[in-house]
Amino acid sequence: MSIEAALSLLAAWMARSPSLLAFGGDSAIELISAIVVWRRFHTHSEAEQAESRAARLAGALLFALAAYVIVASALTLFGHKKAAESYLGIAVLIAAAVFMPLLAKKKRRLAAAAGSASLRADAAESALCGYLSLIALAGLAVNAVWHVTWADPVAAICLVPFIVREAWEAVRGDAGACCP
Repeated sequence: MSIEAALSLLAAWMARSPSLLAFGGDSAIELISAIVVWRRFHTHSEAEQAESRAARLAGALLFALAAYVIVASALTLFGHKKAAESYLGIAVLIAAAVFMPLLAKKKRRLAAAAGSASLRADAAESALCGYLSLIALAGLAVNAVWHVTWADPVAAICLVPFIVREAWEAVRGDAGACCP
């Protein structure tokens, strides 16, 4: 997760890509969630309170990410910035599209065996990451192949509802309820 987040955010910065920014930001927040789940299984003191606080923090960060993605996409669409091609971003997104659904499946099995709501939520975030990678990949690929520069910010805007839904579920405390 840390490599995925770092590479996608680096590629977003280099290419000025709103869709990579949305994907990378979501990956970074998902990494925070994974750390919370890991700590949940390794410490027992006040774990539920820490988990709840972390979920609310992740939700707030996701809302901020959604707002930033909207602004960055608008600036790109209105010509203030131009999203460049990003082959590094495309490679990261392809890897995420392949591996995140597999990881989500394994996490769901483990969550069922352990009876862990936090791991079930983390599995849902991994599944969502796979879906987000496909949307972002479409925008980057169209821009790289056909040089349609508006495809990247449009893909980023398409990611915003998913990010907002994930944020809302995290704040309410029912993250993971959306995805099987």
